[in-house]
Amino acid sequence: MIEHGSGFFESVYEVVKQIPKGKVLTYGDVARAVGAPRSARQVGWALHSNPQPGVIPCHRVVFGDGHLTDGFAFGGKEVQKALLEAEGVQFNNFVIDLKKYRWEG
Repeated sequence: MIEHGSGFFESVYEVVKQIPKGKVLTYGDVARAVGAPRSARQVGWALHSNPQPGVIPCHRVVFGDGHLTDGFAFGGKEVQKALLEAEGVQFNNFVIDLKKYRWEG
């Protein structure tokens, strides 16, 4: 099992810090970027434990189908939606068009 504070968590934070404003990645995208393609759930755990809210923009990570998570750790999906809308991301209900907003970096 991957533990809090591990190199995995730090790798997740480094990837997420690179996501530009107005773009998103999925949990699976982040997992693949850190070399652990089957660890999307662990990416969620890492982001839930975000040690630097505001520095590590965990609101820019969404589900693989573009939905926001009900459990956004810092206020719920309404807060996550508002943060993304402030960056220019548009929604259809609580769903993002990944073809338009997924970061290809």
